[in-house]
Amino acid sequence: MKDNVNGGTKLILLHPYIQKQGSSNRLWLLAFISFFTLAFLLTLIYTRESITTTTHAAASAAMASGNPPISKTIVKALVHYASNSNDTNHMSQTEIKQISEVLRQCSSPCNFLVFGLTPETLLWKALNDNGRTVFIDENRYYAAYVEEKYPEIEAYDVQYTTKMSEMKEVIATVREQVRNECRPVQNLLFSECKLGLNDLPNQFYDVDWDVILVDGPRGHWPDAPGRMSAIFTAGVLARSKKGGNPKTHVFVHDINMEAERVSSEEFLCKENLVKSKDFLGHFVVERMDVNSFQFCRNHSLASTSSS
Repeated sequence: MKDNVNGGTKLILLHPYIQKQGSSNRLWLLAFISFFTLAFLLTLIYTRESITTTTHAAASAAMASGNPPISKTIVKALVHYASNSNDTNHMSQTEIKQISEVLRQCSSPCNFLVFGLTPETLLWKALNDNGRTVFIDENRYYAAYVEEKYPEIEAYDVQYTTKMSEMKEVIATVREQVRNECRPVQNLLFSECKLGLNDLPNQFYDVDWDVILVDGPRGHWPDAPGRMSAIFTAGVLARSKKGGNPKTHVFVHDINMEAERVSSEEFLCKENLVKSKDFLGHFVVERMDVNSFQFCRNHSLASTSSS
């Protein structure tokens, strides 16, 4: 037995405690790695969500601060005026400022009616970008051209039946028919008054216009249509409003010219004139009762006696 123990094969036995200790170390290492990995993933997810939330909050704050992207209409207007700064037919800065201030104070949405397609057309549209701006012009081809070039512009053509040389006779006829076809409160769609414009789209006459600008038709020669019809129509539309603000701001450009001055005194009235600067007259006309048959409180025949 001694010979076998001393000279034979040696058998090494590991104590059970040593085996358990090595396995336990490996388990602790695996647990540590798993915990580290889970913590890293959670941190990554939280950071990503935080960045996304911050980005959304920044975008919302930018919108709330009143800095939305500039509208396409305003961009076009700025480009237009940058390339036409030498146009000699445009309004003065003082005149434009008067109209822009009224448009800025107009309740939204603001209904703005403009007689005449002029160098300021895109500007008027841009200044009333959140409202409705409608243009009336005597040249059907130019109106179609403007609408094709600037699809956001709403323009209609109208056929004027008056002549500058007939101004006094036409105004005298209106006075004779002031209780019938040419009364100050009416729906012009059904009117046969010589100065009333009744060939526009039907829905045009249902709009309560807040601001009206008369800057057309063009021309001051004897056979030109003159602005008598435009001014008469503006006066009737202002007095015939069904709702909205009972007051309408009416601007007349070139009020220093005879047809504009005489027609304004006749149908918009001196007592409604609030400002006249450069060549722009600013009237504020109030809504009237349907049974009213007088344009002005202080009517005078002197306006048609001048030559």
